[in-house]
Amino acid sequence: MALDLEKMGIAARNAAFKLAQMSTEQKNMILKAMAQALVDNAATIITANQVDLAKATEMKASFVDRLTLDEARIKDIAEGLKQVAALPDPIGNIDKGWINQNGLQIVQRRVPLGVVGMIYEARPNVTVDAAGLCFKAGNAVILRGGKEALATNIKLTEVLQQVLIENDIAKEAIQIITETSHKTAEKFMQLNGYLDVLIPRGSARLIQTVVQKATVPVIETGAGNCHVYVDSQADLAMAEKIVVNAKCQRPSVCNAAETLVVHADVAEEFLPKLADTLAKYNVELRGDARTCEILGDAAIPASERDWDTEYNDYILAVKVVDTLTEAIVHINAHNTKHSEAIVTDSYANGQRFVNEVDASSVYINASTRFTDGFVFGFGAEIGISTQKLHARGPMGLEALTTTKYVISGQGQIR
Repeated sequence: MALDLEKMGIAARNAAFKLAQMSTEQKNMILKAMAQALVDNAATIITANQVDLAKATEMKASFVDRLTLDEARIKDIAEGLKQVAALPDPIGNIDKGWINQNGLQIVQRRVPLGVVGMIYEARPNVTVDAAGLCFKAGNAVILRGGKEALATNIKLTEVLQQVLIENDIAKEAIQIITETSHKTAEKFMQLNGYLDVLIPRGSARLIQTVVQKATVPVIETGAGNCHVYVDSQADLAMAEKIVVNAKCQRPSVCNAAETLVVHADVAEEFLPKLADTLAKYNVELRGDARTCEILGDAAIPASERDWDTEYNDYILAVKVVDTLTEAIVHINAHNTKHSEAIVTDSYANGQRFVNEVDASSVYINASTRFTDGFVFGFGAEIGISTQKLHARGPMGLEALTTTKYVISGQGQIR
């Protein structure tokens, strides 16, 4: 039986109408119940995950890491739902209000988007994060994950839907597309009249495919070609800790550093020691000519393609520059507008970096790994927007709302 996306869209719209009327207390209670259900069903979720992992034998380690669920990760995902439940509900909030020259009271208040579509790759946590955030913001969601995580995503969705059913809420508030063909994905991207917005989350290739083929509104989230710049006035011990963390703590995620830019004044002192430390993590260094001259056999020559590559692996491109200006120009030319960091003791250099680097999140003396909705206090995140309209950076609850003007009068006419 062919998958009927329009039928799913109609059911989602009906569910979204009812979700928009729910109280904050109701939504929070259900989110907490979902969190507990995930923990209670951890064994069956892990069993489903093993089905997907058995098919991933030829995938690289970073991909398998993203795909893998164990009890600890399931507890972390459940904790994300609890965090969302604990957050203030944006629905009904008044952004601003005034009385105009006609005596009309005009207020702008927060309302749900409606039906959110999510299309993403082999990150099972996204299934729960997206469902929880959309639910709290009063939106229905239709999920389309990668085929590599299909069994896991179906099981996670079933667990969440069961909680909805037990609370007399239409299970269609959270739906998953079980047909993983490209044809179905393209039809999903063009589900006008049913989807209010489509959010892709994954590789640059996936995101660009959605941006190019979708006919519904899209919020472009970020592949992460993130940089760390070590300034001439950096604390080099601090810089080493930041680079190692940004590259090695979890290289498979979008906020991991992919390129290191180092000022020439400190390169000869900094790079050899850093290379020795990164060697313990088996990080491959791909350097420009000056880097290779300094490091010798500890680095291989970088190609032009390396400056634009999101490795998601233990690989780091390295470039030596003569000025802060050169660093900023290089970063703006090659980054994906995600997260960029400078390590410096100079207030002026830090502020110039912040003002001139074009990215959703810019750090002074801290790792790029902190770009995360959970870390920012948003609970889970639905993605990290690298575009400039509607939302930018980690997207929490407010990014899943829009506004409505409510105008109250006393019989005024124009």
